[in-house]
Amino acid sequence: MADAAAPTATSMPSAKSLVDGFLRGEMGLALGVVGIIVLLILPVPSFLLDLLLAISLTGSVLILMTAILIKKPLEFTSFPTVLLVATLYRLGLNIASTRLILGHGQEGTGGAGAVIEAFGHLMMQGNFVIGVIVFIILIVVNFMVVTKGSGRIAEVAARFTLDSMPGKQMAIDADLSTGLIDQEGAKLRRKELEQESTFFGAMDGASKFVKGDAIAGLIITAINIVGGIIIGVVQHKIPIGEAASSYTIMTIGDGLVSQIPALIISIAAGMVVSKAGVEGSADKALTTQLAMNPAALGMVSASAGVMALIPGMPIIPFAAVAVGSGMLAYKRIQDAKAPAVIDPDLEAAAPAEAEEEPISASLAIDDVKIELGYGLLTLINDLDGRKLTDQIRALRKTLASEYGFVMPPVRILDNMRLANQGYAIRIKEMEAGAGEVRLGMLMCMDPRGGQVELPGEHVREPAFGLPATWIADDLREEATFRGYTVVDPATVLTTHLTEILKENMADLLSYAEVQKLLKELPESQKKLVDDLIPGTATAATVQRVLQSLLRERVSIRDLPQILEGVGEAAPHTASVTLLVEQVRARLSRQLCWANRGDDGALPIITLSADWEQAFAESLIGPGDDKQLALPPSRLQDFIRGVRDAFERAALAGEAPVLLTSPGVRPYVRSIIERFRGQTVVMSQNEIHPRARLRTVGMV
Repeated sequence: MADAAAPTATSMPSAKSLVDGFLRGEMGLALGVVGIIVLLILPVPSFLLDLLLAISLTGSVLILMTAILIKKPLEFTSFPTVLLVATLYRLGLNIASTRLILGHGQEGTGGAGAVIEAFGHLMMQGNFVIGVIVFIILIVVNFMVVTKGSGRIAEVAARFTLDSMPGKQMAIDADLSTGLIDQEGAKLRRKELEQESTFFGAMDGASKFVKGDAIAGLIITAINIVGGIIIGVVQHKIPIGEAASSYTIMTIGDGLVSQIPALIISIAAGMVVSKAGVEGSADKALTTQLAMNPAALGMVSASAGVMALIPGMPIIPFAAVAVGSGMLAYKRIQDAKAPAVIDPDLEAAAPAEAEEEPISASLAIDDVKIELGYGLLTLINDLDGRKLTDQIRALRKTLASEYGFVMPPVRILDNMRLANQGYAIRIKEMEAGAGEVRLGMLMCMDPRGGQVELPGEHVREPAFGLPATWIADDLREEATFRGYTVVDPATVLTTHLTEILKENMADLLSYAEVQKLLKELPESQKKLVDDLIPGTATAATVQRVLQSLLRERVSIRDLPQILEGVGEAAPHTASVTLLVEQVRARLSRQLCWANRGDDGALPIITLSADWEQAFAESLIGPGDDKQLALPPSRLQDFIRGVRDAFERAALAGEAPVLLTSPGVRPYVRSIIERFRGQTVVMSQNEIHPRARLRTVGMV
């Protein structure tokens, strides 16, 4: 029973954990906030109030020095919290001092503590009217000038920071896509951007605390004076003149002790929010921007000299300013003329100065680029849990594993000439596709190719031209229940980009990419490259073979097998067409696997003997340099027959390949790619011995 009643280590914190928490500041902050609440409720003796007021004064100086010396606002992200705690602390001290003033004011000016008494006598100087006027001016300066100005700066900074977030986020993602920064650098910049928006948003709200503190100080001062005089005269029978003097001194002293820290913290708030865009601490920034221009310093010296000569003006102060600024201007001129002394060691270590970008840099073109209308900038940020840049990154990874080479980085830019929710996809600066999406809506499509029977905007899907409808998000469940395909705007754009990249893979495989693929082959395959290039075939020939394969959407991931095929055929022919056919024969297992049906068999549509003979008889030209010369009427008959055969297969749910003889396959493909680019054309040499065939039609 004793064991059951004993508290466990996890149910009750140990003394050591409490001490550690206090040393780390966690318990200290909690106790501090509780102490502020205690100030609002319980009376505080005068000696303890003196200590707390001293902490308030010195703490405000610490906050101001920190605000001045930080290099950028994000180094003081806790400032809104500090501002809130300091404001509540001063209000607690105001209530505690008010209780002492009203409760012990009849004892004399020392009834509320020595600190308040000292500040009251310092301000009054024997005349409480002057003290009251100066105190009111101090409150007006704090409330109307410093607090209002810093609050306005914080409000504008918060608004512009939030408005500029999509553009900044797009710049980060564009730099990441183009390779200028890595993933870690992008995370760091995104985190800094998030901290910046959070900080300025919090500062906009925290500035209201400073404004309210100034108003509360003015009201508390008036209450203390009026209430103190009434209590002193009515309850304690003190003469009205003595009561007015005593309570006014204590009240003004209390107001000064509260308003001076408030003014200092208001200045600190203004320093923090006005540092946006200024590099370095405030002293260095001001020195760099104000005291480094000799012409400006010379004008200051001349102006001060003229003022010193005006009759009745004091000569000494203006003359001192004129001489000081003149000497500083002369020093800046001499520093500009003096040759720079360069330490050879430092010169070697220092980074080279940024040179002007050469004009030739403007000749560079982007391989892949997406231009977004202004309304689509939010696609760069999180949209329904998915980011456009994340989808593009995943797309490049998928295409690399599927087709065997890494697509170039995709650059994302804004283009104000596009429609608000329009986009354009460019390949090598030329427009390859364009479309529009609807943010906040979903694209709905019928997999059977029919029109969607839901309310919305009927359009054509940009990637395949199928009927589609933009529907409201609340219709998602109904669309899914009916069997429709539902995608978000970012996926629509990414799908369109996918199809464009697949259509242009051959153009994107540059000579440099081929060299990179060859260099990245495993060490065991390097001998194959050395034997093949440049003795048997050139790298340019290998590039053309790879481009031909990609043009028919054949993966080049099995690069050693492709190189072996080129090496086998290159000694006998220089025709790229024949080299490609030899390589495709070596890739028969891959081709049959990639085009198999759901049952594992390869569905085929065969070319009739009549068409085989017609194509063979239409080949003209010497040797390997043959051309197809089919009469236009026969060509139209062939196109019609291919369309009919494949449409019948599509209605039956089949996606077959067209099977031809090896001799005519390249020429048949050159015709079909013009009207059915997605149709696969294979020869009998490309059928793997273990592949199961299933004939679904004939042309």
